[in-house]
Amino acid sequence: MARPLTHPEIQQLLLHLIDDAKADVAGVAARTLKLSRQAVNKHLRELVRSGVVVATGSTRSRKYELVQVEEQKTFPLEGLAEHEVWDEFVRPYLSDLPDNVRAICQYGLTEMVNNAIDHSGGTVTRIILILNPVKVQINVYDDGVGIFKKIKDAFHLKRESDVILELSKGKLTTDPSRHSGEGIFFTSRVFDEYSIYSGTLFFLHMPDNDDWLLERGEVVGGTLVTMQLNPASTRTTTEVFDKFASPDQYRFDVTHVPVKLAQLGEDSLVSRSQAKRLVSRFEKFSRVVLNFAGVATIGQAFADEVFRVFRNSHPDVELTWINTSDEVKRMISRALASAKPPE
Repeated sequence: MARPLTHPEIQQLLLHLIDDAKADVAGVAARTLKLSRQAVNKHLRELVRSGVVVATGSTRSRKYELVQVEEQKTFPLEGLAEHEVWDEFVRPYLSDLPDNVRAICQYGLTEMVNNAIDHSGGTVTRIILILNPVKVQINVYDDGVGIFKKIKDAFHLKRESDVILELSKGKLTTDPSRHSGEGIFFTSRVFDEYSIYSGTLFFLHMPDNDDWLLERGEVVGGTLVTMQLNPASTRTTTEVFDKFASPDQYRFDVTHVPVKLAQLGEDSLVSRSQAKRLVSRFEKFSRVVLNFAGVATIGQAFADEVFRVFRNSHPDVELTWINTSDEVKRMISRALASAKPPE
């Protein structure tokens, strides 16, 4: 039997429903929590009295809105230092938040602003800050060439959508002498939600979920990055960095790759060329975790290229796999059975 929710947990749920712009918040919450509407209304009145929620209207047409800060500022990119954006604009608004939340926000903001300064080819960056009781959202926009186009051209990829697979691996940079290629990888993993809009593509990452790539109808000039975090989060940058480091080492040495991103549209993963796209740059890591979520089957040639040819050529790279269907497991087993033991 599930334990009853505590008073703070009920209020957090109400705040999230309000943030999601749910109509009839009291009714939705009452059905979700199996509470009376009167009990829910009591919690809502407390939130209004505390000053974190504003209520308008009456009875069932009553509407609630979170009290939130919305600020934005534009900075010329020429001569800009990323710490100036943090110190002059964002940090003062976050002074009451926990240290771990401020550290995450500082890391993400400075990494994304630095990318705009060094890579975008743009003239300005616009920072938008949204702060309310259930989220800190930081948007970083630049008017440059667009991140997907920039990386596609630099690495001679066929399509801008191919960039997403490479970004999901990490250690991807167009300027290796000045950048490690870790910024986007780790920023997307310390926040609750991280997205990039550029051109006609939309990339989304949420912790413990796959990276998603969507085609959008409208064109977004430049690059827009959005980062969102719950102010009550207990996540730390250190625990995220440690997750992708080998034991007793302090460098970025482990990566998790969503295999589904190697697919083009609805095509199945059957060819060696698809497999070669997938394993490209795996040799930069000591361990690669292949996430087969959303992949129902793979072909014999694809499996052979990944689990025999690549493993034999790179015995120092440990390949592991998760979320495999029965069919994928069979194809991997066939490839492993024909692979010679690494010397």
